[in-house]
Amino acid sequence: MGFLNKNARQILGVIILGFIILTILVLIFPSSWVDLEFSEELQEYHNPILDFTMKAISWFGLMYSSIIIVLGSAILLFLVKKRRAAYFCFSTLLISLITYSIKVLINRPRPGKDLVRIIVDVQHQSFPSGHVSFYIAFFGFIAFILHHHKWLTRIARNVIICFCLVLILTIPVSRIYLGAHWFTDVLGGFLLGTAFLGILIMLYLKKQRKA
Repeated sequence: MGFLNKNARQILGVIILGFIILTILVLIFPSSWVDLEFSEELQEYHNPILDFTMKAISWFGLMYSSIIIVLGSAILLFLVKKRRAAYFCFSTLLISLITYSIKVLINRPRPGKDLVRIIVDVQHQSFPSGHVSFYIAFFGFIAFILHHHKWLTRIARNVIICFCLVLILTIPVSRIYLGAHWFTDVLGGFLLGTAFLGILIMLYLKKQRKA
């Protein structure tokens, strides 16, 4: 167990270091051909159905939607007497505050209409992607606790876990396709969200062993 914990900490350290390096690169090179190339490739084929699908994928990350989903999940866990899981579930909202703080510090502008197709007009700064970091933190934690505790039936667990994983895997594509973010934005959100989720899981397991 100690060996696994050591490896987990090392992987977490690499992820955090990767995010720091990426942040420095974004500060030095706020625009790059890599970002533009990714956006052009993802937006090359578009239609109303695909537009609607990408908007639907991103819906869970809207401010009011995310707050309702997190609070609803935490309350549900609390009512079924999974109080520790409920507290940790509620704490996933912290990733939004962390992401917003970094956005303000980096102050990277969103993709412009002269460079990409803007389907969803969004506010605030661009790096890192708040949608991506939130999806990994919240849906990743939900998938973890369902896999770890096996509270529900196998079919129910698999359906919810698969749903969470699909959202996590598709949200980066959705944000670039909608013209809301650059590739490096979603990569930064992925690294930040993964680091946050890793720390959350480590704390959760640590408290569980103590309990």
